[in-house]
Amino acid sequence: MSHTSPETFDQAVPTSALLPTSLAAPFAAAPGMDAASLAEAFQVFARASDELTQAYSGLQGQVGVLTERLDLLLAALPAGVVVLDQQGRVEQVNRAALDMLGDISGTEWQSFAAGAFVATDAPGEWALATFPEKGQETRISISATAQTTTGGRIVLLHDVTEAWRMRVSAARNERLAAMGEMVASLAHQLRTPLAAALLYTGHLASIQLPAVERANVADRAVERLRHLEKLIKDMLIFARGEALGREVFGVCDLLLELGATIEPVAQRHEIAFRQDCQAAGQQLFGNRKEIAGALINLLENAIQVLGQGGEVVLSALQEGEQIAFVVRDNGRGIPLELQARLFEPFFTTRADGTGLGLAIARGVARAHGGDISLCSAPGEGSEFRLVLPQAVVESMKQESMEHKSK
Repeated sequence: MSHTSPETFDQAVPTSALLPTSLAAPFAAAPGMDAASLAEAFQVFARASDELTQAYSGLQGQVGVLTERLDLLLAALPAGVVVLDQQGRVEQVNRAALDMLGDISGTEWQSFAAGAFVATDAPGEWALATFPEKGQETRISISATAQTTTGGRIVLLHDVTEAWRMRVSAARNERLAAMGEMVASLAHQLRTPLAAALLYTGHLASIQLPAVERANVADRAVERLRHLEKLIKDMLIFARGEALGREVFGVCDLLLELGATIEPVAQRHEIAFRQDCQAAGQQLFGNRKEIAGALINLLENAIQVLGQGGEVVLSALQEGEQIAFVVRDNGRGIPLELQARLFEPFFTTRADGTGLGLAIARGVARAHGGDISLCSAPGEGSEFRLVLPQAVVESMKQESMEHKSK
């Protein structure tokens, strides 16, 4: 057996041959690296590994602190927070959500929400189904984040009950104040057609009245009584100020219905009527009859102020998440000093007007979360815009079907 000196061994066996394959490559480029350099390299590696371990421990500590702070923040938030996993199940709830909904951990959120929340007349607000410990209606505003990279979502629940009650109270007080101001005007409005009807019916008692004239007098008396009936009906609608019996219906379907109602009226006045629905496939959630009545008021007003040869256009437009019904005419326009008063109850510029049509239209629009506006200039016609929030919500459709089935 031959003996090889250290020098000969170093020359015969490269250092890289003594290392694992994964570590040999870095040293293959340095064939002259001795044991001292190798030991130093390992010491540097060990120090770096210790530093990384310490840094990781520090990060773990910071994560723990942040997690604790997040838990405290969730517990202190007045809004309810529901964390969903990628399967849509409730993974975590904060204290506010626990107070609102009870312990729903592990439940499937969509199924729970379908039974716990009921659609309301206000867009984005839901009524919380009565729980044993809750003796009155609770209004909740619900919003959800988009899906995260892990597939989960976060649902935020805001209790807007107090704001809703204040809004309802303010609307009621506003109506009561308006009714208080219009008592004197109401007496005059009722007295005028009633006096005319009494006068005409008094003539009917005359024996000398010819049959033809008797028929004319009777027609005039009936006309005044119908005017009186419409005035009282409009007043009751204005006083109620609420939209009941809501349903989901198509925007263009409503326009077709209005066209069939208004077209004969426009023809009798020799006025051109056109309708244009640019919201095909869009739907609304509300009281169809009241919305139709508000739009008919606008259309009848436009027809009555136009002369022969005029034109009225009814159109429906989708504007973001809203539907705008536009009634436009090519009449003489409305003076600026009158525009601010047009929506006041009992204010009218026509001798036979009740002065409630526009007030009712605004009340209907606001009861559905929308509003009505006017754009007019003398000699350029007028344009009324009744804007309502779009409501294509599956749960609302389901509620509408349930109402119809009852």
